[in-house]
Amino acid sequence: MQVAIGILGGLALGAVLILQVGARLQRRSLYRTVAELVSYAGDGPSPSQPDVGTLPPPVARYLARALPRGPQPIRVARFEQQGELRADLDSPRWLPFEATHIVTPSVPGFVWNARVRLAPLGHVRVRDALANGAGSGQVALMSALPVSAVGGNAAMNAGSLHRFLAEAVWYPTALLPSTVLRWSSVDDNTAIATLTDHGVSVSLEFRFDPAGEVTSIYTPARWGTFRGGYQERPWEGHFRHYEARGDFIVPAEGDVGWYMEGGWQPVWRGRVIAADYEV
Repeated sequence: MQVAIGILGGLALGAVLILQVGARLQRRSLYRTVAELVSYAGDGPSPSQPDVGTLPPPVARYLARALPRGPQPIRVARFEQQGELRADLDSPRWLPFEATHIVTPSVPGFVWNARVRLAPLGHVRVRDALANGAGSGQVALMSALPVSAVGGNAAMNAGSLHRFLAEAVWYPTALLPSTVLRWSSVDDNTAIATLTDHGVSVSLEFRFDPAGEVTSIYTPARWGTFRGGYQERPWEGHFRHYEARGDFIVPAEGDVGWYMEGGWQPVWRGRVIAADYEV
């Protein structure tokens, strides 16, 4: 019995040490990724003072509302988020998460680092990133043990750039016209933004209400992973409850999802609980 207890104790101690070492390595990797991202902040093209005469009318209304103090370029934006997500479209289970989101609006890039709870004592760490035109994603059990890591392919690069553009309502100077971002008119409440980075171009339809707020975004084709393979599918997101955060007016809540055979299916819904902008 004493021998068995000793063996079990040794195994438990070994497991704890493995988790500690794994978590330390994951933190170091995160710090390196964030440091590299921030080092490039501010190297991109400076947004121009928007000429309301050349912008689509709903975009001009939006920028006037979102940037009440004018176009102060955001160098780095940092957010704290809470919400819930689904691991895939086939799962009915929503998993709660807490996340930090660091973005460099002038040079398209972000690191989204989330702790997703699986059970009272279990979680996975999910990290999505876009840096130097390359999208990536990884999952680590208990923030320590790598489960999966993908990145570096054209589909993920485009999908990550689509995400950056969609979430620009939280760092609105990224939606100012520039050499990499252009707007085209659709109607009085709709316009299309096209963003180009590292040879990849993506477009999103932005829908506005009369107050000048973005209510939703849509694309008929965004790359995503479905049943183990990459496919292009229609993708849509919604934004609500705009409020002042620093010098900007941004939504407090949002959700995104894919259009499948049964219609629009949400996979992420969350809210910003803290925001900090370095201009």
